[in-house]
Amino acid sequence: MADLLGIISANYVAVGANVNYSKGPYVPVDAASYEGNWTGKYANNESFSIQVSDVIGFRAKVRYQSGATTKYQEVLIRDNSFRIGDSKFMLTKQGTAQIKTVMTNNGTQSLETAYAKQS
Repeated sequence: MADLLGIISANYVAVGANVNYSKGPYVPVDAASYEGNWTGKYANNESFSIQVSDVIGFRAKVRYQSGATTKYQEVLIRDNSFRIGDSKFMLTKQGTAQIKTVMTNNGTQSLETAYAKQS
């Protein structure tokens, strides 16, 4: 039993050292930089849209749609980014965002990167 706990403890320390946490606090963001409809296409030509609304401080309401997938979520914005479901939205410059989404196709997962424009 002691060996098992030692292994778990060692792995917990090793994995914890590799996680990149933001060290800064949540701070209010410029609502106009995030609010609106963001649209783009993945490399497989699948379109997506992200609607960001009600940005207050560092909180926002988000709707993600791609194909038959629709997700609604309240998010916290930190370091110019937030997560919604399997996707991460990162504001790269005014009016442009990088979207990274984990796609599952026939049991295989891949990380797709696309760019979205704000309208």
